[in-house]
Amino acid sequence: MMLKPTCRLLALSLASLTALPLANANDGSVYQFLEADRQKNNPNAMRQYEQSMQGTLFGMYPTYWRMNYNLSSQSPDAVNEFVRQYPRNVMSEKLAADYAETKAREGDYASVRAVANSIENADASEACAIALGYNQSTADSMRALYQKPNVWLNTQIKQSLCDKLASEMSYNPRINQTDKHEQLIRMMRIDKRQLSSKNPAIDKTADIVSLSNQLGLNINYGTLQEVRNNPQGFLGRFQTEAFSQTNQYLYVYAISLLAHRSHWEAANQLTHDIAIDDRRPNHLISDMARRYAWRSIAVKRMNVNTDEGFSRDAISWFQNSLGEPFNFEESEDYAQAAIHFGQWQDVINAIGTMSVVTQQENIWQYWLARAYEQTGKAGQARTIYTSLAKEIDYYGLLAKDRLGQKLTLNDIGGNTLPALSSQQEQQVMANPYFARAFLLMQNNASLEHINREWNWAVRMAKETGNTQLVLHAAKMAHDKGYYHRSIHAIENTPNLRNAALSHPMPYSDSVIRHSRNVGIDPAWAYGIMRQESRFQPAARSGAAASGLMQIIPGTAAQIARGMGESTGNMGDADTNIRYGTWFLNDLANRAGGQIAVATAGYNAGPNAAKKWLPAYGNISADQYVEAIPYGETRAYVKHVMENATIYGALLGNYLPISQRMGVVRPY
Repeated sequence: MMLKPTCRLLALSLASLTALPLANANDGSVYQFLEADRQKNNPNAMRQYEQSMQGTLFGMYPTYWRMNYNLSSQSPDAVNEFVRQYPRNVMSEKLAADYAETKAREGDYASVRAVANSIENADASEACAIALGYNQSTADSMRALYQKPNVWLNTQIKQSLCDKLASEMSYNPRINQTDKHEQLIRMMRIDKRQLSSKNPAIDKTADIVSLSNQLGLNINYGTLQEVRNNPQGFLGRFQTEAFSQTNQYLYVYAISLLAHRSHWEAANQLTHDIAIDDRRPNHLISDMARRYAWRSIAVKRMNVNTDEGFSRDAISWFQNSLGEPFNFEESEDYAQAAIHFGQWQDVINAIGTMSVVTQQENIWQYWLARAYEQTGKAGQARTIYTSLAKEIDYYGLLAKDRLGQKLTLNDIGGNTLPALSSQQEQQVMANPYFARAFLLMQNNASLEHINREWNWAVRMAKETGNTQLVLHAAKMAHDKGYYHRSIHAIENTPNLRNAALSHPMPYSDSVIRHSRNVGIDPAWAYGIMRQESRFQPAARSGAAASGLMQIIPGTAAQIARGMGESTGNMGDADTNIRYGTWFLNDLANRAGGQIAVATAGYNAGPNAAKKWLPAYGNISADQYVEAIPYGETRAYVKHVMENATIYGALLGNYLPISQRMGVVRPY
């Protein structure tokens, strides 16, 4: 097997090097890296590449690929040796993290613990893998409890290892009976779809039975199956049986099953049962069961907002449930309902049910200030707004508006690209982390490799406080058209602001011309484009959305019909922008000129966006946005409105974010 670079690759790479400073640019291992990448599933080939690439800039990759090919068979010592050989390297971190996840899935927690200290920057899944390793450890079980806020009472876990941790955390010696009670009562409120699922990650029956036994409750598989098959039958029998702690949990379970079928039926049943119970000298339904039953119905009602619109009943039902701990999902639901209807004391109540850490997040500080402002506490509101306004994000911009402050070019780091000398370029390329990223860019490697190396390089520079290195590297990436990397660099480096890099304006002729032709603000078009593709013309989503403005084929055909032409090529930047701006204008017209609603429609579809409108009267757009039921769309609209406000300042047509969003009304 020949390991030397092919003539074609060598010619391509040598030509590209003329644009790079020397330093690490002369490291030719990038050519072998590209060849090895195509053979990475051949361990024998990787062994040969390991020898020829030893000591080079990309020398760790063949070893990583060889070990990762059959990761489960590797020993913890081998993984840790790789980490020692390539310290502070993204592939070392990745191998150790991948290994920990693999072993956690297998239940080999000793191996997880053996490599845990080699993982410094774990993502959610990796953090749960490490926690599983320590969860039942007598000496170090506290390390698992760092993940307790994320998994223990979380009913919307997305990572399988975090779900596994949630199931196994009850065996952590530091989990007490109160913890187990709170977890069990939430599991009792899962819906029928989950309970009938064959997927163990969804079906929580085994966890319910296990926790019940740990709490000394008489609940088994047969009992749960009986209630599940006939909740009304259990509720009728409940009225004739003596009070028991077991029945309190099963009552919440039965009401939750009814709420899954119809929240109205469940609410009527609970109201009826409480009315009867209140006439008894000794209640059969405890205060705890009553409150959690109301909580379950309230959450179920919030889950159908897209289908049925918002309801004030959800707020009343949350009010009835006050007195029992809330998990974050419940607190957020309560807050969103209260925000949508402008029930400001309930907003304060809902935020008060959140953890102390969560309450300090910008989102909840902003809404606490909004609620204070509406309940006669203007001084407290102003103090919070003043703190938030220091940040240039969605809530910082909203806070500026509440204070009457204007966003200036100085606030965002100006609209001029930084100068970059050849010496500064050489300093960037002398850094091995950035050198790897730029060599990969220069040789058209996959974005997966480029992004991973770039993100790590930014992180390493940030850890050493070298913000100037990040700035210079970002300028180099911008100049090469890798706008998504220059954006990442500025966004992820605290106190580094340069709007010309964080909010670039490529394709300006097309964006401005097509926006003005259809009558929309170019800043809005740029805000959409930055969020959709980060200015990657070849970007393509899993839903087949393509191009700068991420237009799916069906929408492209719809736009073409509206413009009276055949469908154009969405891979062509100018065509994609022309179609996207036409569609934005169409959405704005259909939404009665309401930009926040039209933006939600661009992401979730105009029909969904319309269902989230107030039933009558006007609400401020920040209320509309905060109550959007789809988390992805809610975040999307916030980012686009933030982007558009900043682009307005850059284009010399600044419009405050609150004015840009306006009010939202039915149409």
